[in-house]
Amino acid sequence: MPDGGRTTDAREGHIPTAPTLTKTDTAVGIPPVVIPPVAIPAARRAGIVVTLVLGGLTALPPLSMDMYLPALPAVTRALGSSAATAQLTLTACLTGMALGQLVVGPMSDKWGRRKPLLLGMVVYVFATAICALAPTVELLIGFRLLQGLAGAAGIVIARAVVRDLYDGVEMARFFSTLMLISGVAPVIAPVIGGQVLQVTDWRGIFVVLTVVGIALTLVVVKWLHETLPSEKRHSGGVGEALGTMRGLLADRVFTGYMLAGGLAFAALFAYIAASPFVVQEIYGASPQTYSLLFGVNSIGLITVGQINGRLLVGRVSMDKVLAFGLVVITLAGVALLLMTSGVFGEPSLFAVAAGLFVLMSAMGLAMPNTNAQALMRTPHAAGSASALIGTASFLIGAVASPLVGIAGEATAVPMAVVQVVCGAGSLVCFLALCRPWQSQHRVATAELTGP
Repeated sequence: MPDGGRTTDAREGHIPTAPTLTKTDTAVGIPPVVIPPVAIPAARRAGIVVTLVLGGLTALPPLSMDMYLPALPAVTRALGSSAATAQLTLTACLTGMALGQLVVGPMSDKWGRRKPLLLGMVVYVFATAICALAPTVELLIGFRLLQGLAGAAGIVIARAVVRDLYDGVEMARFFSTLMLISGVAPVIAPVIGGQVLQVTDWRGIFVVLTVVGIALTLVVVKWLHETLPSEKRHSGGVGEALGTMRGLLADRVFTGYMLAGGLAFAALFAYIAASPFVVQEIYGASPQTYSLLFGVNSIGLITVGQINGRLLVGRVSMDKVLAFGLVVITLAGVALLLMTSGVFGEPSLFAVAAGLFVLMSAMGLAMPNTNAQALMRTPHAAGSASALIGTASFLIGAVASPLVGIAGEATAVPMAVVQVVCGAGSLVCFLALCRPWQSQHRVATAELTGP
């Protein structure tokens, strides 16, 4: 893209302007879309209210998952189900969040962002209210699935809106800001759920979520305006949507960022699934100590995300920052594997907690940059691209999570193995498919030769 007599590569985040897509930049199977190389108008950018709205939309799904965790034993007793059946209420919600994004993403590319989002929010409120009244565990599982399907609208459309409003460096910075807002949700959600259970039963948690859903819907109606102009929307039906997704997946670089982000997210899922057992059962820590460690690790992730957005992005290539983050995740996993397998003797809780802190903090470099780099390639199909990114992350995470307990309750080795495999896999996908050195070579050549 010409800029002051020089050409830069938008995938590397060197310019905050909308990229000009050529035949070689466009995903296979998707008609080329040329976007003029002009800066995105400041009027389209998000103010503080819209930023908070987008943060709330991305925080709603983890609130829906994590607020409910302290209530699982109560649900089991109240509905007369087994613990395994009660766990299906979590699986159903997670599955709905993964699959719902595949539906809502293409819808938002065709009809704009507001209509699918508002439809999703209304269905979310309805499904959550029914969960509060569910008389059987089977009905609860069914409406938790619907709750996840509808709640997925907030995740996928929030990312698509960011892509509509920002590009390049600014988009990566905004994703880091969203991480600051939405990253608080998993920390406070179990605490809120526990406090709700002190004054009411498990149904009260769904009442609180219903009220939150209603409030967020009203905020969306008032403050979140349409960000996808009608001339940029897709007019086709299901066939075109599937063709668009096939084209995105055929784009080697997009797929590389999607898989790298999904595998890194799976390492995070492995931590979430295993850490209560590792910290409390193996090391005998109290629930309060576990909550403290979980909160410290979340603060590490949020802090590094802010360092990424405010200090690194725009000064250092996003690919270099991403590579460093993936390497740190992998090395932290290796350290945890060596410790938990007894190579250095019996590890202390402090040593294991330190390894988990490093791994979690490095997610602040991996997640915003994989999202930004992937979405920068897809201004013509941001909703579909966001759907694929989110679905891949949730599905890979759903596969990885059960593996952490495969060897029983006496060892943390499976958790570390999953984290090493996911970390190394994300790094391999990034290097093999994204091939960042080729992008750097193109930038250097362009700056030497000029336009």
